[in-house]
Amino acid sequence: MIVSMTGFASAKGQGAGASWAWDMRGVNGRGLDLRLRLPEGIDRLEAAVRAELGRRIGRGNVSLTLKLARDSGANGLRINPAGLRAALAALAQIDQVARAQGLACAAVSPAEVLALRGVAETGADPDEADSAPLVAALMDSLAELVDAFQAMRAAEGAALAKVIEDQISRIADLAREARALAEARRDQMAEALRANLSRVLENTAAADPDRVAQELALLAVKSDVTEELDRLDAHVAQARKLLRAEGPVGRKLDFLMQEFNREANTLCSKSQNAALTQVGLDLKLVIDQMREQIQNVE
Repeated sequence: MIVSMTGFASAKGQGAGASWAWDMRGVNGRGLDLRLRLPEGIDRLEAAVRAELGRRIGRGNVSLTLKLARDSGANGLRINPAGLRAALAALAQIDQVARAQGLACAAVSPAEVLALRGVAETGADPDEADSAPLVAALMDSLAELVDAFQAMRAAEGAALAKVIEDQISRIADLAREARALAEARRDQMAEALRANLSRVLENTAAADPDRVAQELALLAVKSDVTEELDRLDAHVAQARKLLRAEGPVGRKLDFLMQEFNREANTLCSKSQNAALTQVGLDLKLVIDQMREQIQNVE
């Protein structure tokens, strides 16, 4: 069953001292292009996310955004003991030098000390900085997000499959119509060739009848569209098979569209019949419409 490259999913969760919100969107793409917007400072998260998406998604431009908020306990203000000792030592040294120069320094309040660089920090304590639990929780949430994303793409794919199946059936009908027209014109073309041969022989005394007959036979072969119609039938069968195949088939279907179009072009160039030419043009129209739909297939 085919899958669309278009999809959207969002999810929220909390755990491991944080809460988060995922947002995932997918559109058409030649390959798999992942565009991630993840918070910094979470070891191994991006690598894990890319691996998971690469395993689950075959093709498309996929944008993934994660908004993360630490719980208040994890983001509280804390004192850096080493920074505090260094700041107090520096203040004491300044006071000693000032006194030696006969200067008096004003007393420094605790709030002013707290404002000095390196004394106070926000965020998780370094002893609690192991991000493995958070990464595990986020990856569990991501798996559910991708499930929802893929479900939407599958639903879109089912709708696409119905449209494409109808277009394939239309191509098959037109191919049968072209075969009937080609059969009906066979006697007309044979009679026209015989008339042409007779006319050439009557007006060209020096012409070699055998050579003229060979040339006219070659024209008859060049106007035969049986092979093109046979290949169209084969392409129809292959397209229907791909619609029911597992895994990404968009590239294969896109290549098949080129083959469909090639046969329709050749049919038009060889038709020498207004009705048959019109069928060829109708084929080209359906094939172009089908190609537009297939651009959405993973």
